[in-house]
Amino acid sequence: MSEDHPRDRFDLVPAVAAEVAFEDARSRGRLHHAWLLTGAEGVGKATFAYRAARRLLGAAPDPSRGVLGARPDDPVSRLISAQAHPDLLVLERLVEGGKVKKSISVDQARDLPEFFAKSPSQAQARVAIIDAADDLNINAANALLKILEEPPEHGVLLMVTHAPGRLLATIRSRCRRLAFAPWAPTAVAELLMRRGVADPDEADRLASMSGGSPGAALALAGPATMEADLLARRWVNEGVTDRAEALSIADGFRGGDGPAKFERIMDRLIAAVRERALEGGAAAREWADLWSDLGQVPDRTTGLNLDRGDALAGALAALERTRVRAAMRE
Repeated sequence: MSEDHPRDRFDLVPAVAAEVAFEDARSRGRLHHAWLLTGAEGVGKATFAYRAARRLLGAAPDPSRGVLGARPDDPVSRLISAQAHPDLLVLERLVEGGKVKKSISVDQARDLPEFFAKSPSQAQARVAIIDAADDLNINAANALLKILEEPPEHGVLLMVTHAPGRLLATIRSRCRRLAFAPWAPTAVAELLMRRGVADPDEADRLASMSGGSPGAALALAGPATMEADLLARRWVNEGVTDRAEALSIADGFRGGDGPAKFERIMDRLIAAVRERALEGGAAAREWADLWSDLGQVPDRTTGLNLDRGDALAGALAALERTRVRAAMRE
């Protein structure tokens, strides 16, 4: 949820109810072998997975840090933070050449059978975290299914998913699900202020923008994102009144940080259009259609290697057409 990795978060409790349910099953000896952690991106599912892993791998409980709390200086916690615990396997997208790969490969997934075939070396269980199961390619998903069909005797799988409907039904049916709800705006705002990244007024605004995702709120807290958000909202509410400004934004897509700038402005433009669509009213359908169309632009632009400046120009032209149709209906 911030720049630190979920394995290094100790004082953040994403969902008390989920922790109670998990600890109750563990303490009564009824722990399921596979857990599907569902909810929007950024609500703390991966943080929960590492908190649960610490408990399963024997970190001493620290109730002051929540139901699954553990101290950062506990030997088990230190090994996990150092990515050196022999009884923990983490599958996530690899970074090669400075770029994050698009999926978790079948070769990575094939590490699971060998990992679970071994007996725990330091703990009473072996734990694997998949962050996120949505990133498994089809062959990797099938390799995972084989593990679920023949559960390891001393193994527990913790699988993060932002879109469980995209997973194979046979995977979903073999897992126990823990749902992570969006945070209340007040809770998001309090987190931002506690972390010192926003004053009260800005924290409330970021919380409203985040859709209940503290991870999204923290990502939005940077000045570049706030500036992009203000610009996108102005375009949606007032129209693109300064063409030179739009051209200047598009020119910024050509540098080394161009892809990030493009993703940022498109993200905030899509969010602003979504807000208009959710307001309802006579023109809600027009805004909803635009929201759907714009949502495909970033992936299509990247996937087809299209010019990002042209993509933004097309998005703004579609926005202007929608504003005209919406005005006629209103």
